[in-house]
Amino acid sequence: MSLFNRIMASVGIGSAKVDTLLEKSSYYPGEEIRGVIRIYGGAVEQRIEGIDLAVMTYYTREVNDTKVQEKAQLGVVRATGAIQLRANEQKDVEFSFRLPVSTPLTVGRTPVFIQTTADIRSAVDPTDQDRIDVVATPAMRAVMQAVESLGFRLREVETIYAPRLGGSHSPFVQEWEYKPQSGAYRGRLDELEVVFLRQQGGGAELLLQIDRKAVGLFGHFAEAMEMDESFVRVTVSEQDVLGGPQRVASLLDQVISRYAH
Repeated sequence: MSLFNRIMASVGIGSAKVDTLLEKSSYYPGEEIRGVIRIYGGAVEQRIEGIDLAVMTYYTREVNDTKVQEKAQLGVVRATGAIQLRANEQKDVEFSFRLPVSTPLTVGRTPVFIQTTADIRSAVDPTDQDRIDVVATPAMRAVMQAVESLGFRLREVETIYAPRLGGSHSPFVQEWEYKPQSGAYRGRLDELEVVFLRQQGGGAELLLQIDRKAVGLFGHFAEAMEMDESFVRVTVSEQDVLGGPQRVASLLDQVISRYAH
């Protein structure tokens, strides 16, 4: 085993490689992810101290009036401990873990990916990245359908820095901005913003930002002072979700109507 090969492997040339193969490409927050990490030995024998799988995404943060993209790690699990890998050897490591419930949906400009990192002492760590699609849970789907049934249409989805709302789970929240296009709230509201704060069993906790339409001099004054906005927390239970979008729509309608004046 030549010294030259060892030196080359230490800078990543001829070193071990990892390839993560996921069972599927689409998941909802809280779902179990299963797959295999395929490890390919390089030109020399190497000891891998461990392999980590991290769930990564990006969110938007405003810095000095400029929007910047920042990377966030939502969770990390150790897939395996130390492995001695001979030259040109191939090993498979099976894994499973739950996608964090704080994972944003992959809509708009929000990517989510699984980053695999193998820890090799005195060498460049081999890595692999696999993008996944993150789709709505049944509770989130029921809320979206309910909001649309009330005459709102989705305008924009943005993942933004909001540590006070994200709490210990994440430094961001995903904000869904709806505009009233028909129904009782057209002409009464400017917009409705929905944030999914928590996934609770088969239900969800929401934060609604209800933005009333400015009418008259006082209305424009209130809008300028941001007094036309109300923030309301709403809990949609698993029973509400099982009752279908109409039951969820009725619940949200009762809440929104109280703040639409």
